[in-house]
Amino acid sequence: MAAPDFWDDRAAAQETTRALSMEKRVVDEFGRIKTSAEEAALLHEMLLEEGEDASIEEELQSDVVTLAKLVEELEVKSLLSDPEDSGDAILTIHPGAGGTESQDWAQMLMRLYQRWGERHGYKQSVLDMQAGEEAGIKSVTLEMKGDFAYGFLKCEMGVHRLVRISPFDAAHRRHTSFASVYAYPESEEIEDVEVSDSDLRVDTFRSSGAGGQHVNKTDSAVRITHLPTGIAVTCQSERSQHRNRANAMKVLKARLLALYIEEEKKKFDEKEGEKKEIAWGSQIRSYVFHPYTMVKDHRTKHEVGNVQAVMDGDIDSFIDAFLRKK
Repeated sequence: MAAPDFWDDRAAAQETTRALSMEKRVVDEFGRIKTSAEEAALLHEMLLEEGEDASIEEELQSDVVTLAKLVEELEVKSLLSDPEDSGDAILTIHPGAGGTESQDWAQMLMRLYQRWGERHGYKQSVLDMQAGEEAGIKSVTLEMKGDFAYGFLKCEMGVHRLVRISPFDAAHRRHTSFASVYAYPESEEIEDVEVSDSDLRVDTFRSSGAGGQHVNKTDSAVRITHLPTGIAVTCQSERSQHRNRANAMKVLKARLLALYIEEEKKKFDEKEGEKKEIAWGSQIRSYVFHPYTMVKDHRTKHEVGNVQAVMDGDIDSFIDAFLRKK
């Protein structure tokens, strides 16, 4: 990297820095595990020398728990081998058919992933959100920045099903709602995605929903359509048309990068003679609030009885089970 001509080949240089960054993360993880193991070993020695000591025993137990957690985290991350897995993610959530019911469910999922992101210390931002007429959201696009955000969130792609007594039904009947979740990789490669202006159709229009007088009275909303693929991205959450356009282009490039990655994987699978089921559009998980409480992943059969904990972002066990099954 210190060579004067290192950046002459930008693509190769970025690949090298990305690989180096991945290696550094692994080395740092091992360093933390080594330190934790040495501290636990030292406490164990002290306990053997001094005999029973409640304070040392308590500290040793705490260190062993910490060590086990670090090893488990590294083990899970080792299952994320795709180059884009270690990077940031763009997450989109869309309600299914069902109006207010599904829109409310989509907003519940948005909160779930925001809470999950907080647990992992990820930097988050809402790139775009369209509110529902009565409650919930029509769509939302979230940005999650942090180590392995995409690698973890790609495990959540698919249709999520909710079963509950509807708060919007005066007769208190049980309803089933659906919402779709999709993740796109956001990495340095996005900057290398070339998009010709002639391939784009850009429409501006007046934003709808909440946002203040300025948002609703000016043509600040932007819709960008990539004509060759038909991919359309809309952003209207910002007051500025310029910022909405920038966010829309970021999401568009992420989706084009994801499309390219998927096409390359399909080509590889065809060469290897494999036929893999496309998970997008399939129901991956059910969240049952009534007549009993349970969250069950249909891909791995992993289930949890504490629905509220899951809705508060405790979904790592589902991600772990999916990665291990893959």
